[in-house]
Amino acid sequence: MASRLGTQLGEWHATGGVAASLADRIRMLLLDGRITVGERLPSERALAAELGRSRATIARAYELLESRGYATREHGSGTRAALPTQRIQRPEAAGDGVIDFTIASVGSAPGMHAATVRALDRLAGLLGTPGYSLDGLPQLRERIAARYTARGLPTSPEQIVVTSGAMHALTVVLAAFGERGRAALVEQPSFPHAMDALRRTGHRLLPTPVTPAAPDAAPSTGGGDAGGWDAAHLIDTLRSQRPALAYLIADFHNPTGATMPELERARLAAVARTTGTLLVVDETCAELDIDRGWTPRPFAAHGPAILLGSMSKIAWGGLRIGWIRAEGAQVARLLAARPSIDLGTPLLEQCIAIELLDDMDALLARARERLSAGRAAVAAGLAAHLPQVAMPRVPGGLAAWVDLGGPWSTALSLAARDRGLLLPPGPRFAPSGVLDRFARIPITWEPEVTADAMARLGGAWRALHAGELPDTTRLAASAVV
Repeated sequence: MASRLGTQLGEWHATGGVAASLADRIRMLLLDGRITVGERLPSERALAAELGRSRATIARAYELLESRGYATREHGSGTRAALPTQRIQRPEAAGDGVIDFTIASVGSAPGMHAATVRALDRLAGLLGTPGYSLDGLPQLRERIAARYTARGLPTSPEQIVVTSGAMHALTVVLAAFGERGRAALVEQPSFPHAMDALRRTGHRLLPTPVTPAAPDAAPSTGGGDAGGWDAAHLIDTLRSQRPALAYLIADFHNPTGATMPELERARLAAVARTTGTLLVVDETCAELDIDRGWTPRPFAAHGPAILLGSMSKIAWGGLRIGWIRAEGAQVARLLAARPSIDLGTPLLEQCIAIELLDDMDALLARARERLSAGRAAVAAGLAAHLPQVAMPRVPGGLAAWVDLGGPWSTALSLAARDRGLLLPPGPRFAPSGVLDRFARIPITWEPEVTADAMARLGGAWRALHAGELPDTTRLAASAVV
C-alpha cells in the first residue's frame, strides 16, 4: 500500500543529486502543509521500495532533513517531520523586499476609506442593538440578493447568510452538511485551503481534472472553452462514486482561469440531483472578468447548488465579508450550525460592504483595470525572463496557471525563495501532490511589482536549469490566497 508521503510525492523526479532532491521535495511538502509537523515518515526500507530507490539514498535524504532541522530521528520512533525553530522566515515579517506571490488578491479599492467613513453613520444606528448578526444585516442581504437577481438568478434576502469571508462560508457549510467518512469531489487543481477544510472534516477527496486554455485558444462564446473540465470524467465520477458533496469553482476557476459552459453546468446539476450529491460552488471569482466575451448565469440557475461569494477579491482581502446563497431549508440548517463556530459577522464590516455594493460597477471596473494590467505584466515577464514558457489565455480571474514544460515547480519554488520571491508550487493545488509541471502566477499585483518578481523568477529558472541547487536554509512557511 502506498504511504501518505509516497502519494504526496506524486510526480517527483530528481533534478540533481537524488538524495538532495528528495529531501528538498519532502521539505516543500512540509512547508506548504501537505505533510504535517510531527507526522511519522515511512521507514527507509519502506520508502525505498515504494520509490524504487536504494535504501542508502533514502537514508541520506533523511539525514539531510535532520541536519537542517526538518526531521527528527529517534531509535524506536522512526523519522518524523519537524520545523527548525530559528530558521523560518515568514513573509509577513520580511521587510527586506520579499515579494509574496502566494497572495492573489487585488489591493484595497480606492473608495475603501470613504466607504468606511460613511459606514460609521450606519453603525451608529446599530449601537442600541445587542450587536449579534447570525444571518447578516437585512440591508446587506438585500443588496447581495439583488446582485444575484441581476445576474439571472432570482434571489430573496432570506436565501442569504452573511459570513466572514468565503472560507468561513465553506466552514459553515461543512458544519451543516459535511459527512465525515464520505467522499467529496474536488477539481484538480483547486483552492488549497478548501481541500484542507474538506480533509479536516473527514472527507475523502475525489479529484477530477481541469486544464487551462492553450495560449492560442480562441475566446469562448459560452459553448465551450479550450481546456476546462473533463465532462466525461466528472459525470462518471459522480455516477460511480456518488460523493456526498462536490466543491467546484465554475467561474474563472482558481487557478486555471477556466469557466464552465452553461450546458455543462445544467448537465452536472441534473446528475448531482440523481446521485444525491450536494453541489457547493465557490463564486468568489465570478465577476473578475477582463475579456471573457460572455457572462454565464450563477450556477444555481441550472439546478440545486449552494453558492459561496466574497468581497475580498473585488474590494480588499482585509474586508472579511462573504456569504452563502442557499434554499430556505438549507439556510435553516446553516443557521442552526453556525453558533458552534461564531455568532455573526462584525457589524462595521457589514456596513462598509453595504456602501461598496452601492457602487459595484465602479468597484468591478477598477478590478478589471488592475487585472488587465497585471496580466500584461506577467505575459511580458514570461517573454523577457522565461521565453521557453508560454503564457496561457487568461480571460479573467486571479492568476495564470503556467505550464513549465516539465516537473520543475517545486524546485523552482525553492530557488525563487532564495531570491526573495514566495511562489507556491503546483502540487499545493492538487489533492494528491501531482501537477509539479505547473505554477500559479498571480495577475493581481501592480505591474512594477510583477516586473520585479518575474525578473527574480527568471533568475531562479536559469539557476535551476544550470544545475544549481537552491539554498534551503531560508524557506518560508506561508498560506496560499
